[in-house]
Amino acid sequence: MNIALWIAQALGAALFLMAGFTKTFTPMDKLGEKIPGMEKSPEPLVRFIGISELLGGIGLILPWATGIMPILTAIAAAGLATIMLLAIFVHLKKNEYKAIAMNVAFLGLMAFVAVGRFNTFA
Repeated sequence: MNIALWIAQALGAALFLMAGFTKTFTPMDKLGEKIPGMEKSPEPLVRFIGISELLGGIGLILPWATGIMPILTAIAAAGLATIMLLAIFVHLKKNEYKAIAMNVAFLGLMAFVAVGRFNTFA
C-alpha cells in the first residue's frame, strides 16, 4: 500500500506542480491559449488557485519524505481533492465536460492519498 501511495503522491505532485506553475506565472492572455476559458476568470482567483496547487504539490511529497509533520501530506491531498471538487462544479456550469473527467480522476487520486495517509495516524 505504501508503494501505491508514493506513486500516487509523485504523480499528483508532478501534475499539480505543472498546473500550479502555469496558472501562477503565465500571463493571462497566454494562459487563455493554453487553458481554454481561463482568460474569462478573474486573475486574482487564477493566481490563488495556481499558488494553492504549487503548495499542495510540494505538500504531497516533502512532509512525508522528511518525516517533518507528515500529517501535512494528508492535509495537502485533502486540499487538492477539494480544489478538484470545486473545479468540477465550475466546469459543469460552463458545460466543459471533457475537463470534468480530468477533475474526477485527480479527485480520486488525491482522495486515495488523503485517506491512505490519514489512516496512518488513526
